[in-house]
Amino acid sequence: MSQSVKIASRLDPIKPSITLAVTAKAARLKADGVDVVSFGAGEPDFDTPDHIKDAARDSLGKGVGKYTEVAGIAALRKAIATEMARVHNAKIDPADVLVSCGAKHSLFNLMMALLDPGDEVIVPAPYWVSYPDMIMLAGGKPVIIPTLPADDFAVTAQQVAAACTAKTRAIVLNNPSNPTGAVYTRAQIEALAEVVVQKNLLVISDDIYRQLVYAGAEYVSIAAISPALADRTILIDGASKTYAMTGWRIGYTAVTAALSPIVKAMSKIQGQSTSNPAHIAQIATLAALTGPQDCVEVMRRAFDERRIEMVKLLRAIPGVSCREPKGAFYAFPDLSSFIGKSSPDGKKLSTDVELCDWLLDAGKVAVVPGSGFGAPGYVRLSYACSMANIKDGVARIAKSLATLS
Repeated sequence: MSQSVKIASRLDPIKPSITLAVTAKAARLKADGVDVVSFGAGEPDFDTPDHIKDAARDSLGKGVGKYTEVAGIAALRKAIATEMARVHNAKIDPADVLVSCGAKHSLFNLMMALLDPGDEVIVPAPYWVSYPDMIMLAGGKPVIIPTLPADDFAVTAQQVAAACTAKTRAIVLNNPSNPTGAVYTRAQIEALAEVVVQKNLLVISDDIYRQLVYAGAEYVSIAAISPALADRTILIDGASKTYAMTGWRIGYTAVTAALSPIVKAMSKIQGQSTSNPAHIAQIATLAALTGPQDCVEVMRRAFDERRIEMVKLLRAIPGVSCREPKGAFYAFPDLSSFIGKSSPDGKKLSTDVELCDWLLDAGKVAVVPGSGFGAPGYVRLSYACSMANIKDGVARIAKSLATLS
């Protein structure tokens, strides 16, 4: 008799990443020769800048490829500490920096190090798809707070205060936001900071898109509000979005001395799981942080042009509304008016997931359903792609939606 396979019960509430699922399905269709326009992946279409690739290439003759310290090479941690201290106006020592295999890995390590069973973490919705599942994997409870388009999808201080209980450990602050592209104003950050201190919370500050802001918006660090806030803030950042280095898989965590035990605990977890991130990727990231930064502005300006075009085209579709994203590289239009309609072959599209599946099958365009981000009826489109794809893909969406009845 063969042994039955029993899967750990901790995985019961965990869902596969819907963004990766949509991107994978689009990729399979493309591999089969189908002409698909994909707005699924949050991945810059730019190549990694030459000076970064050159640094990695040059390192091959200098002994790169060995194990490094679990937390990352000393030169990279020093560069990260310098950058984080400058941006967040905080005292950060290289010893309080942990380099991991992408910011996603940083966040996973953090949840595992921080949470005991039953601990609560406030997660404003719409949220990046993995926050709730990481919290649950660590035994914690995600407390979802819906935000409103009228507030530009920013959680209010009043909402956070009302959601706090004796078990609340932290709040996740993703600024600019994936998926909405919302950027918190200074007044909103200052109001949240007051509640954080009042309720004795930690802030999990996911700043991976902080350099991609537009239309006069300003990234405001909650850690920079005061030394007291810096001592409550766990900074998560990485090279993927800013430097078009998604596949290099480098993210990092930085804290002040007050939170050193958290980084030490995260390093312990990393030491028993992945060990160090790839040596050559660390060398490349060091070149990214310490080398010329003009490439960042070149890419940001291109994203801005694409942002303007995508929002204009989406707003031109009857029945679609779309607030202006001022950060990251996503548009988040409301397609709820199409939920419940039927396709030309008579199939009723009862959910945003069914609508997005139909758009991919019938319109050959991939978008991510908002329900995966805690916002049913919305869809997420990445404009980290060519202008030609934006024009073609949104035209396909418009043509397909016009056939629903």
